[in-house]
Amino acid sequence: MTGELLNTLYVQTQGVYLRLEGDTLRIQHEDVTLRNVPLHHLGGVAVFGNVLISPFLLHRCAEEGLEVAWFSESGRFQGRLSGPVSGNVLLRRAQHKALDNPSSTLYLAGRFVEAKLKNSRLVLQRAVRERGETEALALAIAEHEAALRMLPQARSVDEVRGLEGQAASAYFAAFGDLLLSGEFRFDGRNKRPPRDPVNALLGYIYALLVTQCTAALEGVGLDPQMGFLHALRPGRNALALDLMEEFRAWWADRLALSLLNRKQLTPKHFKERPGGAVLLDEEGRKAVIVAFQSRRQETVQHPLFKEPVPVGLLPHVQARLLARYLRGDLPEYAPFVGR
Repeated sequence: MTGELLNTLYVQTQGVYLRLEGDTLRIQHEDVTLRNVPLHHLGGVAVFGNVLISPFLLHRCAEEGLEVAWFSESGRFQGRLSGPVSGNVLLRRAQHKALDNPSSTLYLAGRFVEAKLKNSRLVLQRAVRERGETEALALAIAEHEAALRMLPQARSVDEVRGLEGQAASAYFAAFGDLLLSGEFRFDGRNKRPPRDPVNALLGYIYALLVTQCTAALEGVGLDPQMGFLHALRPGRNALALDLMEEFRAWWADRLALSLLNRKQLTPKHFKERPGGAVLLDEEGRKAVIVAFQSRRQETVQHPLFKEPVPVGLLPHVQARLLARYLRGDLPEYAPFVGR
């Protein structure tokens, strides 16, 4: 699959060859031309997995300042080509300036939390439509709606975090009502280490998702450690965690519920370690990765685009929108809210 989003060409079709033909980027599979894209239409190229690029095309991209980013087929960032004059240093400078500006930091923290609240509410509302309302679900939905009403009035990042924390507490208090299988119970969120199968599964999928968000941010030249909502700590990809909040419920939690409710994972896929930690076994991890990659290939309608977007590219789209906002190319940052 190939597609242009925000002037970046994303190439995910395995085994294709990108070559230069005059002023055009040509995508070929064996001897068949799949697509021609004029170079002047592009601001960058991102390739995933087994995609070959001719040296002449790489030289031309470097000369014209078209950034090329390489990712593994699963979406892990591997490297980036930039020409002699790169905008990344200016982008990172803008990122640091925004972090030093309390109003910018508050604005972005609020946008990340707004998306998380709306997407979490969607998961809860969907459960009510499909299985009926419970007291916990009703309270959680009400808590999210209250937080969304109060969010524009927040005057500090700590207040934003407080609203997010209250809503998250209500969300996980109702999460057990989303489980259909009597084989699993959920009595609240716990981690480091997870002490039950549901928390073990959530933690594992969150780790996969934060890797995707880190790769997306690195792919556009943002510093994944320099976040706005999550506190800065050495070795912590705070901005990747910020970005992940937009997708946590909509992508990760829904995937976990699907795997458990459809009994693609059963208690046999989890094992308890000394000390009470519960982890997925090798077969369980494989099942999660297969489901995660399958979800990445599905397409959804992004609010800003007419054409459907592969789920796996959503973090890349949001990272590029964030970069454009930080550079001053966009007046607002539009977080992703699903349907």
